[in-house]
Amino acid sequence: MTKNKSISMNVLPVMFGFFIMGFCDVVGITTMHVKEDLLGGFSPEFRDTLSNMIPVVLFSMFLLFSVPTGILMNKIGRKNTVLISNLITIVAMFIPLIQYSFTMSLIAFALLGIANTILQVSLNPLLTNVVQGDKLTSSLTAGQFVKAVSAFIGPFLAAFTATKLGNWQYIFPIYAVITLISTIWLMLTPIDREPVTNQANSFGSVFGLLKDNTILLLFLGIVCVVGVDVGLNTAAPKILMERCGMNSIDAGYGPSVYFAFRTLGAFIGAFVLAKFSSKVFFRISTVIAVLALISLIFATNQMLVFILFAVIGFSIANVFSIIFSMAIQTLPSKANEISGLMITGVFGGAIIPFIMGLTSDTIGSQVGSILIILLSAIYLLFSAFTVRVDSAK
Repeated sequence: MTKNKSISMNVLPVMFGFFIMGFCDVVGITTMHVKEDLLGGFSPEFRDTLSNMIPVVLFSMFLLFSVPTGILMNKIGRKNTVLISNLITIVAMFIPLIQYSFTMSLIAFALLGIANTILQVSLNPLLTNVVQGDKLTSSLTAGQFVKAVSAFIGPFLAAFTATKLGNWQYIFPIYAVITLISTIWLMLTPIDREPVTNQANSFGSVFGLLKDNTILLLFLGIVCVVGVDVGLNTAAPKILMERCGMNSIDAGYGPSVYFAFRTLGAFIGAFVLAKFSSKVFFRISTVIAVLALISLIFATNQMLVFILFAVIGFSIANVFSIIFSMAIQTLPSKANEISGLMITGVFGGAIIPFIMGLTSDTIGSQVGSILIILLSAIYLLFSAFTVRVDSAK
């Protein structure tokens, strides 16, 4: 009984780490404020492109640091790797307060991207140190739910700091304090260290898996689903300001609606996927997402725009986990390598917003952004009907 209670207490600080993982989703709000606060002196046709460099620098770090993090984790252990990510997060959160400029914002979110990459690569494996057997899957699902809750709270917290504290940037020291609490809690928690090995995968061996056509399709699926997620998070406030005449504070609730329904979708999906075919669920989800994005191109009514954000968030909520699971099932013997490769695909959050910025600046409206998100969703729809994984449900 005492041992089980001890294990349960060890799980809590690890689960709290998933809340820190959700901090990267504040990139959508930041992009909107940076465009409004810092880029007014630039020509209008370049403002979206420049502001979207914020998510570009953040999510580019997943391409650069995923595999090196796996190598580092093999040497110093999972818990120490998570602690390093937390320390980098704390540093990143104070940079905008030292100097609020476009360059310093880019530096802050590059550091946050590095920290979040390290955290995503190391936190899920660390959970296996304190949870075993049939409880592991439910614990991983719970972790993603905690991350989604963090993303949902972000816009509300930014609105609170802007209206009650006088500056939306005060969200960053709040995040720093929360991260510090997480760091101290984890440091003080005794967690048995996993066996450490110096046998690490190289970039070549990991990316060599892309020679498998199924793995390639699924990897590009990860790139696109993260692109849809980050892209809509980034574009939502801008769409509301452009279409509905909302100010930057109120428009910040657009991502909250999206994240709220993405959180609800993930919660419901955990139960639905336990009973029904993941392939069928994948297909239905992507069809709905594509139809909603097509509708969003033409929507101008404020309520309709919010409803479409909700539908897209709900429908896309489980696509990442479905694709990830299919990839693992394709080559179970290469599960570790595939996991690293799929996390690397999160750099789609850098590519898609960058193209969105170029397109919206070229067209002169957020229709350009929506079209790029739609193309990403169409690829997911193509994957849903193309990929064949024998061991998938």
